[in-house]
Amino acid sequence: MNAAAAPYPVVVMDAAGYVAELNGAARTLLPGARVGAALSSPDWLAGAHRTPGTGVVGGAVGERYFSASSSVLPGGDTVWWLVEETSYRSAVEELRAERERTRFLTEASSALLASLNLQRCMEVTARLAAEHLADAALVIAPTAAKKLPVVTCDQHGRLAHGTVSGAVQSVPGLPEALRGFPPVPSRWIDPAAATWMVPEGFGEVGSLAITPLPGHGVPAGALVLLRRAPQSEFSASEEAFAGLFAARAGAAMSAARLYAEQNAITDTLMRELLPPTLRQVEGVEFAGGYRASVDTDRVGGDFYDVHPADEDCPESLAVLGDVAGKGLEAAVLTGKIRNTLQALLPLGHDHDQILRGLNSALRNAHSTRFVTLVLASARREERDVVLRLTSAGHPPPLVLRRDGTVQEADTGGTLIGVLPEITTRTAEVRLAPGETCLLYTDGVTEARGGPLGDTMFGEDRLRRALLGCARMPAQAVVERVRMLADEWIGDGGHDDMAVLAITAPQGAPLGAVDGTAPGRFTA
Repeated sequence: MNAAAAPYPVVVMDAAGYVAELNGAARTLLPGARVGAALSSPDWLAGAHRTPGTGVVGGAVGERYFSASSSVLPGGDTVWWLVEETSYRSAVEELRAERERTRFLTEASSALLASLNLQRCMEVTARLAAEHLADAALVIAPTAAKKLPVVTCDQHGRLAHGTVSGAVQSVPGLPEALRGFPPVPSRWIDPAAATWMVPEGFGEVGSLAITPLPGHGVPAGALVLLRRAPQSEFSASEEAFAGLFAARAGAAMSAARLYAEQNAITDTLMRELLPPTLRQVEGVEFAGGYRASVDTDRVGGDFYDVHPADEDCPESLAVLGDVAGKGLEAAVLTGKIRNTLQALLPLGHDHDQILRGLNSALRNAHSTRFVTLVLASARREERDVVLRLTSAGHPPPLVLRRDGTVQEADTGGTLIGVLPEITTRTAEVRLAPGETCLLYTDGVTEARGGPLGDTMFGEDRLRRALLGCARMPAQAVVERVRMLADEWIGDGGHDDMAVLAITAPQGAPLGAVDGTAPGRFTA
């Protein structure tokens, strides 16, 4: 056999394990091998020769990697052919590492996007970073306050929350990262400058890496990675991978912060749109109930308000209305109408002036929507409650007497926001103790349901519902009407629904303060 002509390192060994022949490539690769001597290095090749039938084997020779396959010659010697696979194995290892990194980033994205809570996102970021990228990690979020929130995950996976202020400036690269600038290479950062970052029991810090957490237009914070001594510094590829993770974490934290800000704004605005909590005012019971057309919505086009009497107006003014449409757009117009009515309260004694003023305001706003509503001015006279009721394009209120009969108030008028001039008719109703006046929107009577699911609740059914409410408190009347309407609708669709009950309390109040506290009443 002419081993010298082979393109790969070739080693020929006899049955006893002694080298019989080496080609030039083998002599260069294995400088310690000698013809006539036993092969001692590499161990994996010598061991394979001593175990016949091993087949293809492989191992390291210095910093290179080779595979070796054997052939038996007619004389009993064995030829070992060595093929270098260093580049192949590096590519395979790199592919494996890349797949592992991709898997980690995918799982990290899922974990980070599982919550829109900023603190939760910071905790997940710190925990994942400490588990996969370093021995411990800190996440610092920028705020308008002097003290910045910090979440730390130590070498044992334990989370801790804290704050930091001036110490941020002492760590090179950290102030820049919090402002969104590119990261400073870890080799430029002295771990001794970051002693306040080190978790308890962590030991000596071998290296430290800082990378910004980019957000949506503004920085989301900074990620700090700590590695214990005597481990080597973070490599360029490790820092680059930390940047990929930080991009996902920063996006999640930014989304959580944006959600929190929008939620706070929504809550602030929603408080002005939600129906108020009603109570007894000036010795008159008021109670209201509301259900939006979409159960997940909190506001819609129906509304009610009660404005207590003051020096300018000796009567409390209750308003119940229905804006054309539903959902958020209707709710926005509802808010404008409620604000306009608030401004018109000095005219509370004159329903016509209030309605004309509201009609003019809506027409001047060039709105394509309109509103129907009922005004109810209430005052106590002895034990009775006297109401002045004015309907503007709205179903007239129903009056429930003590004997269980139900009457319709004689009021009517044109809807608001369409015609340049409106007409109204005001009715005066006296409620004896235990009697109730119910204001409602057509979402109640037009609600479809029943056995077949397409029958309207209707005014007759509403009247029958009131028959069993004689002498009940205002809140009980509202709850019964709402319960029956909800049962009728079932899982079907419906419009916004609102009801407002005004009741003359039975007996004289006990424990009421200035006539405005709920108090108790004696029969």
